[in-house]
Amino acid sequence: MNLIEKIFGTHSERELKIIDPTVKKIEALKETMVKLTDDELKENTVKFKERLAAGETLDDILPEAYATVREAARRVRNMEHFPVQLIGGVVIHQGRIAEMRTGEGKTLVSTCPAYLNALSGKPVHIVTVNDYLANRDAEWMGEIHRFLGLSVGVVLNHMDSVERKAQYACDITYVTNNELGFDYLRDNMAAYKDQRVLRGLEYAIIDEVDSVLIDEARTPLIISGQSGKSTKIYEVCNICALQLERGEASGEFTKMNAIMGEDIEETGDFIVNEKDKVVNLTEEGVAKVEKFFNIENLADADNLEIQHGIILALRANNLMFRDKDYVVKDGEVLIVDEFTGRIMPGRRYSDGLHQAIEAKEHVNVRRESKTLATITFQNFFNKFTKKAGMTGTALTEEKEFRNTYGMDVIAIPTNVPVIRVDHEDAVYKSKKEKFKAVIEDIKATHEKGQPVLVGTITIETSEMLSGMLKKEGVAHTVLNAKFHEKEAEIVAGAGAHGAVTIATNMAGRGTDIQLDSDAKLAGGLKIIGTERHEARRIDNQLRGRSGRQGDPGESRFYISLEDDLMRLFGSERLIKIFESLGVPDGEQIEHRMLSNAIERAQMKIENNNYGIRENLLKYDEVNNEQREVIYEERNKVLEGDNMRPTIMRMVNDIVEHAVDMSISDDLTPQNWDYKELNELLIPIIPLKPVKYEEDMESMKKNELAHRLKEEAVKLYEEKEAEFPSGDQVRELERFVLLKVIDNKWMNHIDDMEQLRQGIGLQSLGQRDPLVEYKISAYEMFDEMTAGITEDTVKLLYHARIEQSVEREPAAEITGTNKDDSLAKTPIRKKDAKPYPNDPCPCGSGKKYKQCCGRGN
Repeated sequence: MNLIEKIFGTHSERELKIIDPTVKKIEALKETMVKLTDDELKENTVKFKERLAAGETLDDILPEAYATVREAARRVRNMEHFPVQLIGGVVIHQGRIAEMRTGEGKTLVSTCPAYLNALSGKPVHIVTVNDYLANRDAEWMGEIHRFLGLSVGVVLNHMDSVERKAQYACDITYVTNNELGFDYLRDNMAAYKDQRVLRGLEYAIIDEVDSVLIDEARTPLIISGQSGKSTKIYEVCNICALQLERGEASGEFTKMNAIMGEDIEETGDFIVNEKDKVVNLTEEGVAKVEKFFNIENLADADNLEIQHGIILALRANNLMFRDKDYVVKDGEVLIVDEFTGRIMPGRRYSDGLHQAIEAKEHVNVRRESKTLATITFQNFFNKFTKKAGMTGTALTEEKEFRNTYGMDVIAIPTNVPVIRVDHEDAVYKSKKEKFKAVIEDIKATHEKGQPVLVGTITIETSEMLSGMLKKEGVAHTVLNAKFHEKEAEIVAGAGAHGAVTIATNMAGRGTDIQLDSDAKLAGGLKIIGTERHEARRIDNQLRGRSGRQGDPGESRFYISLEDDLMRLFGSERLIKIFESLGVPDGEQIEHRMLSNAIERAQMKIENNNYGIRENLLKYDEVNNEQREVIYEERNKVLEGDNMRPTIMRMVNDIVEHAVDMSISDDLTPQNWDYKELNELLIPIIPLKPVKYEEDMESMKKNELAHRLKEEAVKLYEEKEAEFPSGDQVRELERFVLLKVIDNKWMNHIDDMEQLRQGIGLQSLGQRDPLVEYKISAYEMFDEMTAGITEDTVKLLYHARIEQSVEREPAAEITGTNKDDSLAKTPIRKKDAKPYPNDPCPCGSGKKYKQCCGRGN
């Protein structure tokens, strides 16, 4: 804490003082609300809506609304908001992030701001990290809202568009971040207005906001369709990559190197930067790749696919590790979630990385999908008029929340003081010594009956520790991506007296660990961390599984100088100091200086990862501007706007472009290039061929353009007259425009992705890749819009009256990069007899065994 904070308090403490009078008003209304009958309490909802309609604001009615929810929760769920939960509710209504410790009841906190904001009639979305939590919270907390007369919906992965639309039509809707984002993208791919499911992006309350807006923000949302591209390129690039030699770069290339014209010395064919998780080819490497593929210049636009494939193959072989980042099971590469340690069925790395790993592991390389729509979480959630969040760990990322999302973090005090003891880190020279000490600590803790939760970062470590414990005869359970099916059962028993549980990454896991009385007497849950995570808040989440709501507990992290964190980010000076202390082999050191150094290393990585996400956002800003333009045009079509003025503007643009390209003001009309003009214009607008005539002797270029525009409009009017009604023509215009926009936009997204992947080679020429990307992206967008104009006008002038105008999607969606529903689903014959748990064929919605199959 700095001097200013000592005098004036932290930012959170100052803000809590401002909120305190509001909370006191809410609490003062308790007796008033208790005296109301159920009907009178429900009537408050009607009265609040009337007051808002009469001009009062949400802030005006906040104390009474929150007091109403508090009383409803007491009657319906036998839960009453603590003062600290009311504080959290005010913070969330203000569009900020409430940091509340694990076990403080964040789910109940959200009921107050959700109710208040839903009174305005605008949609409220409560965003969770998985379907289970969305469904659970919609049932539990939804009871409170339904009691007060509001409708509550929940959107789940398996629902179709009709069901989704009904759920989003509710006052409050519980939904995962992925489903919400994908529904936004799908709405902007809809062929008709009534196919859209969302009714606006007004207010979002994001649970586990750090997980959604920080962890998940590394990967954009992608909706895919099937691509015709061959997968052989990945296998060939993998063969090439294995022939390249890994090298090293001496020092870092600075701006001064560039100014002085100095080159950074590189060895080998490629350089791997483990910190930034980047692979770059050296000049020698580029030459070898060119020789392997028999091409002259790898940087040519024609070679984008090869550039992309080689970098992916090098990344797959040097930065992606089996049993850490992914597992191989039944000939399939399955991703392991970095933050939860769970296998994610159906999810694939995007941009071809998954195929590169499949080629590396010599399993079947699946056909690559085509990107149909994409958006980053940063740009998606910033579309909300107001957003707020809650989590147990957010302060460490406050800078990013503020800069990227415009949200500050307010730390809410706990309802009951935390009595968990967090010990200093135990530091060892080697991993071997560290793990030996971990086993000894587990044994000693287990012997006195205290439950132990051992947190590991990788599956490999969890299995190694399990093997060591088996040799020592210590009974235990293992929870990692390979055993995630037993998760609920394992977590339920983790707080029992004498339990030993080994878990890979506890983010989002173990929030319901309950201690039995004997476990509490033995000291509560003990957390043993076998390694520090790259992000401090992931360590804090592990610690937070112990000491909930005043329970006893303790935590300690074990670290060695050989850990990746220390090896890559720990200072050499620190290691020398450690060695100078003359610590005997196998002995641990606890020193504040070491703990501070470890925290600094984590802060380096956090800043590094922030930089990666910030860089992603900088690139996506270009895409986002373009996306906004395209989606706005699509919406005009879907809303049924008259698009004729737009078509006429396009016609004028086509004429002007053809005239500008072929006619010069410096020449007389007799010498104008009519051949070129006709070649440019007539294939699009079937006018009569333009040729020199006597009345054109003194004509200016702009006069020719004006005459051609008039002729083009007259020709269009003749085309309109061929149709029975003007309405039919207007619908044809919307149909053609939508079809062309969607096709061009989807191809453009793919082209932009290829550009993004290949632009890194610009750095070899000492040019800023981002600047080059922006320049190229704008040029490509101009080309795309010109293509939209040309194709639309051409199709309309050549349209036939019998042509069908039934709108269809531009491409079939085959999946998303975050869709669990793509896990293997058995395909059964239509005539096959249904299994007992199948939906009944009669359409009742019941299981077969409970309907037509009863008694069979």
